[in-house]
Amino acid sequence: MQLLLQEIGNIFDKKGWTLSVAESCTGGLLGNMITDIPGSSEYFLGGVIAYSNQVKSDLLKVSSKILKERGAVSPEVALSMSLGIRDLLGSSVGVAITGIAGPGGGSKEKPVGLVYIAIITPHVDVVGRYVFSGTRSEIKTRAAEAAIEKLIQAIEMME
Repeated sequence: MQLLLQEIGNIFDKKGWTLSVAESCTGGLLGNMITDIPGSSEYFLGGVIAYSNQVKSDLLKVSSKILKERGAVSPEVALSMSLGIRDLLGSSVGVAITGIAGPGGGSKEKPVGLVYIAIITPHVDVVGRYVFSGTRSEIKTRAAEAAIEKLIQAIEMME
């Protein structure tokens, strides 16, 4: 992952882009991974751990209607979170993660391990649906790593 993050940093640096993250189920793990890379302060503006729906709504401007109708773990909420963090921090790119890390909280429709990752850039919006297995910690790590991989894909789509 470190090599991917270094590659992201090089691209963002070269293009003059900035990055922000909104995390729910990963609790700040993605931001931590990004800031583990020397020089990330050149492009990483920061993030919000939007664990509660209230924070998603108040800070990231996720519609309470979408939260109620689709639930916090949905592609619509992930996209709204990524737009919200990009607008809040004024970054070029916003990344959002929302999901169910478990061990409880899952259902037949939304099982433990279900994660949505959304990325909004000036040129492309992408959202991915994932179902990870493992412990709570493993699901969080897999979700953060998947967000890094999804970010690389979004960057490639813009080039």
